Amino acid sequence: MKTIIYDMSDPEQAERGYKEAAEILRAGGNVAFPTETVYGLGGWTGSEEAVRGIFTAKGRPSDNPLIVHVCPGMDLSPIAVRIPETARELMRRFWPGPLTLILWKAPEVPDAVSAGLPSVAVRMPSHPVAMRMLEVSGLPVAAPSANLSGRPSPTTAEHVREDMQGRIPLILDGGPCEIGLESTIVDMTVKPPMVLRPGGLPLETLREVVPDLRMDPGLGVAANVTPKAPGMKYRHYAPKAPMTMALGTPSEQEEKIRQALAQARGKKRGVLTVSEHVKDYDAEAVLAIGSLDDPDEMAAHLFDALRRFDELECDVIFAETIPQKGIGTAYMNRLRKACGGSTI
Repeated sequence: MKTIIYDMSDPEQAERGYKEAAEILRAGGNVAFPTETVYGLGGWTGSEEAVRGIFTAKGRPSDNPLIVHVCPGMDLSPIAVRIPETARELMRRFWPGPLTLILWKAPEVPDAVSAGLPSVAVRMPSHPVAMRMLEVSGLPVAAPSANLSGRPSPTTAEHVREDMQGRIPLILDGGPCEIGLESTIVDMTVKPPMVLRPGGLPLETLREVVPDLRMDPGLGVAANVTPKAPGMKYRHYAPKAPMTMALGTPSEQEEKIRQALAQARGKKRGVLTVSEHVKDYDAEAVLAIGSLDDPDEMAAHLFDALRRFDELECDVIFAETIPQKGIGTAYMNRLRKACGGSTI
């Protein structure tokens, strides 16, 4: 299969891109497209062929549910039922944006989309390319991240090409994703509502609308969990080399990483750090993903850095950690999964 990439910043390519994307989606095919969080791999929710194509292209386990993407003005009644008023308030406040809601599934939604669960994940992306693609197609689109299962999520069209070349017919290149971490997922089928995945919308902001919002205690990697949302069960985001994160104060982390680097001498060693500390480490690959003063920048560059370690063919990787507040909660959730829980 030949994979075509359209530069959506070029008006002529964009016109062709939207037209071809709509045609592919209506025919039961798959399209990769940008959102404000990460790139998605989409298929028409109502097409079993399209949904199967997503799982096949990604090598994704079939018990890992998908997120249904909608655009402003789209009727939710064929997707979700018995939507609580609190969920509607969250939609009014935060849609379009990096918020996914778990709602009770309408009968029309295929079981393959929800992994056989009675609930369905729904979100409205704010990226202009995603919104326009959904508008032109007129379809709700089920989409996980557009990467091979287990790999770091893609935040550029080039990342998608690396994983999906020859697996899908079309990639819409909308430039780098602004947020760089997936959407926050909130389960509205339980009381009080529960965060199943921290993401681009911080917990503190959500609690302005839902003060009793709680975090799911099963957010770690657990083999016996039936996932209600993407990212709850399987190891995700991992580079090819084993990765370990350092705990403690910044100075304690630095000392632990220096000791680990000394023990790993003779291997190609990588360090994930911040710009303030980039000169503090003697290793073959030291990548700074932003400043300690700008956790949003760090979040936006995390997945790109994990892929960069693969390009550099590192044997081992050590990572600094950041405080779990604001976007830092989502950042640490992804880093912990990328490390498989390994710490020093």
